[in-house]
Amino acid sequence: MKKTAVDKFKEDIRFKDKIAHIETIPGKKAEYMKVDNLDLNFIEYFESKNIKLYKHQAESIKHIRNSENIIITTPTASGKTLAFNIPVLEKLYNDKNATALYIYPAKALSYDQLDVLKKLEKGLKMDFKPATYDGDTPKSSRYGIRQKARIVLTNPYQLHHILAWHHQWKRFYSNLKFIVIDESHYYKGIFGSNVAFLIRRLKRICNFYGSNPQFILSSATLANPTELAERLTGEKFTLISEDTSPSGDKDFILYNPYKKRNGKKNDDAPSIHQETEYIFIFLLLKNVQTLCFTISRKIAELIAMWAKNDMLTYKKQLTNKITAYRAGYLAEDRREIEDGLKSRKYLGVTCTNALELGINIGSLDAVVISGYPGTMISVWQQGGRAGRGTNKSLVILVAFENQLDQYFMKNPEFFFDKPHENVVIDLNNPMLIKSHLICAANELPFDFKESEEYFNATKSILNDLVKEKEITVTNGLYTYPYDDSPSFTCSLNQLSNDSFKVMNNNKLLEVMERSQMYREAHPGAVLINKGETYIVDNVNLKSHYVNVIKHKVNYHTSVLKSVNINIISKIKREEFGDLTVHYGELEVSEDYHRYKKIQFSKTVGSYILDLPPLNFRTKGLWFTIPESIKNKLEDTFDDEEVFAGGLHGTEHALIGLFPLHVMCDRFDIGGLSTNYHKDTQEATIFIYDAYEGGIGITKKAIEVFKDLVKSTKDLLDNCECEEGCPSCIYSPKCGNDNKPLHKKATKTILNYMYHEMGQKTKSHLKKTKKQTSADKNDYKSKLEKINSDKSKYNEALNFYKSNNLTYAKEICNDILNEDKTNSNALYLIGAILNKQDDKYGAVNFLKKAIKSNPSHMEANELLLNITK
Repeated sequence: MKKTAVDKFKEDIRFKDKIAHIETIPGKKAEYMKVDNLDLNFIEYFESKNIKLYKHQAESIKHIRNSENIIITTPTASGKTLAFNIPVLEKLYNDKNATALYIYPAKALSYDQLDVLKKLEKGLKMDFKPATYDGDTPKSSRYGIRQKARIVLTNPYQLHHILAWHHQWKRFYSNLKFIVIDESHYYKGIFGSNVAFLIRRLKRICNFYGSNPQFILSSATLANPTELAERLTGEKFTLISEDTSPSGDKDFILYNPYKKRNGKKNDDAPSIHQETEYIFIFLLLKNVQTLCFTISRKIAELIAMWAKNDMLTYKKQLTNKITAYRAGYLAEDRREIEDGLKSRKYLGVTCTNALELGINIGSLDAVVISGYPGTMISVWQQGGRAGRGTNKSLVILVAFENQLDQYFMKNPEFFFDKPHENVVIDLNNPMLIKSHLICAANELPFDFKESEEYFNATKSILNDLVKEKEITVTNGLYTYPYDDSPSFTCSLNQLSNDSFKVMNNNKLLEVMERSQMYREAHPGAVLINKGETYIVDNVNLKSHYVNVIKHKVNYHTSVLKSVNINIISKIKREEFGDLTVHYGELEVSEDYHRYKKIQFSKTVGSYILDLPPLNFRTKGLWFTIPESIKNKLEDTFDDEEVFAGGLHGTEHALIGLFPLHVMCDRFDIGGLSTNYHKDTQEATIFIYDAYEGGIGITKKAIEVFKDLVKSTKDLLDNCECEEGCPSCIYSPKCGNDNKPLHKKATKTILNYMYHEMGQKTKSHLKKTKKQTSADKNDYKSKLEKINSDKSKYNEALNFYKSNNLTYAKEICNDILNEDKTNSNALYLIGAILNKQDDKYGAVNFLKKAIKSNPSHMEANELLLNITK
């Protein structure tokens, strides 16, 4: 790419003042390494194509030859595919019965890889009969593929449904040597956790047929690649992460349309999508082939349409060189655009993240990313599309106004630092375990030992399934007793089967879980589907149907909810000075009670909803903010809601930056802040997994909580607004209408938390109720528990006497978590509350202590003194 094109953008008067940061990523030369003992076919093929293997490719081949499971995390276009194809094809060439299974998250990737394999097959003069096997595979071809194909390319959804038909695949599974999982960073959250159990079902079937396949994973760069690979497959892995492929210099520009000019924000500035289109047009007019990633199909279409219309004025001959690309297009149309990018038939393409994955479109001159796509992995995958050979390239990230985008604009060192994101896979959610046990029972009978080994099953989970008549047990073997296929009712994308069908004129538009229906398809909601707007006319809670009417409107809807939380048990706690962060089991009730109609950022109507509350048990973290912070804030600000506004702002800001450290969507987590919570007796902030049973997000967040608090504090410190804005403490998903919020109080609370984070850290892992309930009838265990409670109480009493009331209360809460009638703990909490001038709370706990033990002398005396 011409250097002047980049420089002209950086110097253009329309753009230069909005550039927050320019990072020049230097190019590098390739590092090559020779691979020993290559078959003559490979040597001749490489020579004919002028291929030299990079060092990381050669090392991958060495480890795979050594029978190790590997995960490769080098960047886009670094040759990962060749690194695993060579040893796989070597094995299949030397063992004429050997087979390999390639799993891709999208059909388009399977077809792309099939082309690669067919070209290799032809060039190497070998015969592997590679084939895709998915929902689009013709029935007439399926038998032949099962009988003859030695490399099968599929996706998790297809695999989920065909595992029960494993007897038809006996040849393939008996000889399976490799399972390749490409784009493995894609497997996160509910989908990733479901796929992890799916892989275990696959391993179980392989074991049944006598094979033990080797795993090869490829992934984008992330903070915990080995952990991801091991949790996804249940195997140990070797990491290949050093990129030795060549690259040219790359200018990475952080572009902030919301950057204030001369200390003032320009209210007349174009919309973020118009700004993106201006940048897109500028680059095309400089003959810079550009790919523009957008946040939705509708926006991709809009920007392409605007650009084509504007180009009629600027340079008419370029109009037909602009197009949009997204999922939903016919396969032949998508392929034509992909080929058109490689041939430069198309100069500019707008797209969704459909082109983020490793579909072969060649390398381009520039990439524009309109809005942070949710993960750093996506940023680098999308940005990796820019860079033709060793030529200079350009990436521009156009920021939106939300917390994550603005955090990066003001903290570029974090953006370009080491990977921070952790992919979460949860193997302990009982609902997921149950779903896959049902599917596994339909595939092959299993005993308890096998269910425990593959699925983390417990006796109680199995007993529940038998009691619910989902499976049967005979002589210790669990089986599925019905003729249907349970895989069709156990979705890989959802946690539960409590889903609703959205219908328009008897046509199915989409299927969504109950929680999503409450948020997006409640009665009166405006639902957007494939760029079209619909009004929800009726929701039938019994039949699970949502009826919608297609209607163009100039407003959208936003739902309001109230949240109530009960602490069920504590599993773990981290102590940072006087700040203690707990992790445990919570009972959550979400009441969606009202929705608003919003037109051009203004509320034009508010309407009552009549929906039953969502009640579920999940996992979450929580921490308390001491009375001293409340007193400080109320002394400083003349605002009776200042403390509540600070707690609420802290909750929003922390949740807003959660995806910075733990890969998730904001809908994956929920929150609650309250001035007083009955289970902690203090001001408390809760953040929880928004799914029944939890999916491991907040558990991982405990590990990175220090980093999360620091990032959040930096966000507030660098935001230039006075009273709070969407860039810091406002949330577009707030169920309380962003009320109350107080930016300065939020900063005070975060400063307190950050200060405590600098103190000594202690970690405590607690036994859960599940672990202790087995000892109920054990006299020795009871005795040990009594002694343990006494020891804890004495520790709490010592903290109380030294005026360390926070720790004293924490220990008492731990005791009450195990025994809610412990009179000593109830008394001491009453005494603590009395010291904190909470007379009402003190009396309440002292009465509970006396009810539990009428002869408790200290409780009786203190109650008498308080009530005189």
